Amino acid sequence: MSDRPKLYHCADARSLRPLWALEELGIAHDLVTLPFPPRFREREFLEINPIGTVPYFVHGNVEMTESSAICQYLVETHGPTPLDVPPGSPERPAFLNWLYFSDATLTFPQTIVLRYASLEPRDRRLPQAVEDYAKWFAGRLRKVETALEGRDWLVADRFTIADICVGYGVFLASLLPELCERLTPNARAYLKRLEARPAFQAAREKQGEPDFP
Repeated sequence: MSDRPKLYHCADARSLRPLWALEELGIAHDLVTLPFPPRFREREFLEINPIGTVPYFVHGNVEMTESSAICQYLVETHGPTPLDVPPGSPERPAFLNWLYFSDATLTFPQTIVLRYASLEPRDRRLPQAVEDYAKWFAGRLRKVETALEGRDWLVADRFTIADICVGYGVFLASLLPELCERLTPNARAYLKRLEARPAFQAAREKQGEPDFP
């Protein structure tokens, strides 16, 4: 296996999660930043990743496409690290739940809002779907808001990849006018802490100027 992983990425897309994790861990890597959405604007990418999505992560013979799973892979192959909550820890179940929650629950309604508010041609946009899924996102954000009451991070009293994965969803909401206004007080304070991290800033600087969303 090559020691140097490669990440295909679109600026500020879900692939920001593994890029941020790579920076937090200090792992040397190769970054390929593509225009968004790559399956339409960089069609030769389909020859590399047939589903045309980012992230696409390669590490030797390992190939991965799920942003939260890549983060988990990185801490498990480059640990021990405080970014992980290892097996046997009492907070391991909550840690894993946040990793899955981040994409399956929190980011999913955001993708509908993004598509039908911004990405579709104007005659195909669906304001009612945007409003409905914005409310859905706000409902799911309540779990994050409650978890952050009286604490800086989601689990184990420290910053972990759970914060990278869930925090990306909060960050994405801040970029979308339809969702930004729905961010709650603890979530807004959380976002400020996340954006202050040097690794987050390094990841965004490395990716170049965003053309997303």
